[in-house]
Amino acid sequence: MDSSAPTPPIPSAPRPRHRDRHGRGMRGPIAPPQVPLSLSRADAFDDLVRDAADRLERRWPQLADVEFAVQEVPWPQDGLATEGEPVPLGRLISAAKDRPSRIVVYRRPVEIRAKSRDERALLVHEIVVEQVAELLGLSPENVDPKYGED
Repeated sequence: MDSSAPTPPIPSAPRPRHRDRHGRGMRGPIAPPQVPLSLSRADAFDDLVRDAADRLERRWPQLADVEFAVQEVPWPQDGLATEGEPVPLGRLISAAKDRPSRIVVYRRPVEIRAKSRDERALLVHEIVVEQVAELLGLSPENVDPKYGED
């Protein structure tokens, strides 16, 4: 081998970019998907409702057929919010022949009333307990003995 011959450059793996092509900032997501930071407010709220429903389903197996849903705000055509009355935080929709009972929690009114995540979680749980109590024809204290406790 001739030592005076130039050696070709060794190809290297492309380096990850830390800025966008205009040099303004980071490329891609800030946090990986498994980190709670990447959850949107709506996703985090859905998780609160799901957690409250799961807690109650363990105690009341008949809730397995009940649908739990989140809606942004109550619609005027639902006939729930009338002038001069407070905006509802949740609603029970009774079962019909082609669909099961449904409990709806309204996200925006709950977020407005709760200042922190802990308050929001407590309020969501209370709303779900109240709606389940109405569905089962029981008092909220019978549905969840911790109802009303801080």
